[in-house]
Amino acid sequence: FPKDIAVDALGNVYVADSFNHRIQKFSASGVFITEWGAHGRGDGEFEYPEGIAIDAQGHLFVADSSGIQKFSSSGSFISRWGGEDGDDVEFSTPTGIAIDGEGSVYVAVRNSQAVLKFNSSGMFLARWGSNGSGDGEFELPHGIASDVQGNVYVVDTGNNRIQKFS
Repeated sequence: FPKDIAVDALGNVYVADSFNHRIQKFSASGVFITEWGAHGRGDGEFEYPEGIAIDAQGHLFVADSSGIQKFSSSGSFISRWGGEDGDDVEFSTPTGIAIDGEGSVYVAVRNSQAVLKFNSSGMFLARWGSNGSGDGEFELPHGIASDVQGNVYVVDTGNNRIQKFS
């Protein structure tokens, strides 16, 4: 049950394989390279990964119900933050993740109807959004992306729209 996909600068393709609780890596031509993860809440384990993003250094960031995990391109665990039993910033069901050109990490969080912003080390920087249908409000935010100008786009599934933030 693949949920998200990311491509690195070399053309390698990474897939968040949600129901198998793993990440799979393929070459640009589709040849399987490796996989990592197992069901669980420990380092390198996943509970239904839904979002995946790659920064300019080739680090993978994976969003699942246990929080955000950061990996090397080969799958070596680097760090984790958030989650229901996590750090100072607690959240559950992060569904989308994006990284801007400055290395900031944006996370769409379904249950809190918000977007969270972190630096690449997991330090909380900002939060916006609340439940509703007005500007800056969400009902089930899911996908998230950033562009080269630093704008952030959020798929607001419950309100059938996309919102743009600058």
